[in-house]
Amino acid sequence: MLNKEKTMLAIEEMYQLFPDAHGELIHKSPFELLIAVILSAQATDVSVNKATPALFAAYPTPERLANAPVEDIMVKIKTIGLYRNKAKNIKACAQQLLTNFNGEVPQTREELMSLSGVGRKTANVVLGDAFGIPAIAVDTHVERVSKRLRICKLNANVLEVEDTLMRKIPKELWVKTHHTMIFFGRYHCLARAPKCDICPLLSMCQEGKDRMKLAK
Repeated sequence: MLNKEKTMLAIEEMYQLFPDAHGELIHKSPFELLIAVILSAQATDVSVNKATPALFAAYPTPERLANAPVEDIMVKIKTIGLYRNKAKNIKACAQQLLTNFNGEVPQTREELMSLSGVGRKTANVVLGDAFGIPAIAVDTHVERVSKRLRICKLNANVLEVEDTLMRKIPKELWVKTHHTMIFFGRYHCLARAPKCDICPLLSMCQEGKDRMKLAK
């Protein structure tokens, strides 16, 4: 496994590749981000961004969303995977915001995770992107990159990946690193066709070296 020093060397190379890495879910408020992240589970950011303009135009506040018929919400997000359950979740989430948090998005992981449709990953995204609170959300890209580079153990679960990254990366860099690793995994170290042949991290990536040998 990579130690702290080599982990940061790898992360810094990713910073060079993707200096403008950022969250790609379009939103104008913590509430919109929260709803967008819930909708993004097992769906692409692109599909969510196509659906949310009409959704937020119709229901711009927790009050409006909480009072909307769930069937009408479904119509707005039917192009997103699992839209039926997600419509129920975001309506319930809006109701909980009103009942438990005076209509405001809470700023702690525990409170966020008390909301319908919100797991640890979603909570961490909202903490980092809406409020600038240090957090690392481990999605499929972050997990894949962490394991390919042996930053963490291959058999680590999602929470263990998060804990390992938090130990090896300075807290003030958590949010930046989260976005950078997502960009690296989404656009460079792809699941099925990683760009090993042009990767600046190849020298420290055993999996990449093995892939290159097989390709010869």
